[in-house]
Amino acid sequence: MNKTILLNNRPNGKPQESDFKFTDSDIPVVNNGEVLLKTKYVSVDPYMRGRMSDAESYIEPFQLNKPINSGIIAEVIESKNDSFTKGDFVSGMLDWKEQQTHNGKDLLKVDADKAPLSAYLGILGMTGLTAYHGLTEIGKPKEGETIVVSGAAGAVGSTVGQIGKILGCRVIGIAGSDEKVDMLKSKYGFDAAINYKTTEDMTKAIADATPKGVDVYYDNVGGTISDAVHANINRFGRIVVCGAISLYNSTSLPTGPRIEPILIKKSVLMQGFIVNNFSDKFPEGMDQLSQWLKAGKLDFSETIVEGFDNIPNAFLDLFEGKNKGKMIVKV
Repeated sequence: MNKTILLNNRPNGKPQESDFKFTDSDIPVVNNGEVLLKTKYVSVDPYMRGRMSDAESYIEPFQLNKPINSGIIAEVIESKNDSFTKGDFVSGMLDWKEQQTHNGKDLLKVDADKAPLSAYLGILGMTGLTAYHGLTEIGKPKEGETIVVSGAAGAVGSTVGQIGKILGCRVIGIAGSDEKVDMLKSKYGFDAAINYKTTEDMTKAIADATPKGVDVYYDNVGGTISDAVHANINRFGRIVVCGAISLYNSTSLPTGPRIEPILIKKSVLMQGFIVNNFSDKFPEGMDQLSQWLKAGKLDFSETIVEGFDNIPNAFLDLFEGKNKGKMIVKV
């Protein structure tokens, strides 16, 4: 039988296991022009929480009682498509199914000899491109400037920090445990890191860590952590809004400090983005990330959970901060 994971309910607040439903079906028949894919690695990401709601957004919501999808690495186990052969590995936005057919459109072949397959969902995939293009196209860091990264121990944040160091910047990370703080400094080369869960005054802690102020803030979390960084932003600073995981499960619209006076008085740029905004520059980004990785200038962490049945729990664990780096399920 062939397992599939469907969206069972639209969550109210934090998602629960009951919001997912498992079904079984027969393995599909491959038609001309198609390939049969076997799921190998599944990416779970915070942005998917937004797709579980039916609110208008930059991407279509998941449909109730339909398969959830995300970035997946799959193996071609049968092909009736001239572009693919049995044994190829591919990356694409695919359904949460053990096996599925596909017409091959938008599937990208990946090379297991050049990098671990899971890396194509992380540092050499959307994660790396999000970090690279968000920082370089919006943050535009200059050598000697100070970058602050929230959600710094996550897949995007840890990559942003390393790119900042490659570009000659001072980099400060914000994370949720002493272990993650130590990892940011020892493994990823951050100049300093702050555990927001044990810090009473984040505004002061950020000021102490950034004696010259904050030039670029790469924001993955939003909320009160971002309020504290905004209070330390420099004139002509750039705020890159990549994510807001602290707010994704809110059931009402939270009210925080009004940031407009800071933006005006300090001539600060604040811009949100999605990685597909820079799709025309993906080849450039992929080439640069590959070069840095090959040269040993980039490192990456993965939290790999085993088993198709554990995909929903791996997703839920993102909101508990249980991942170090990229959260991936190995099937």
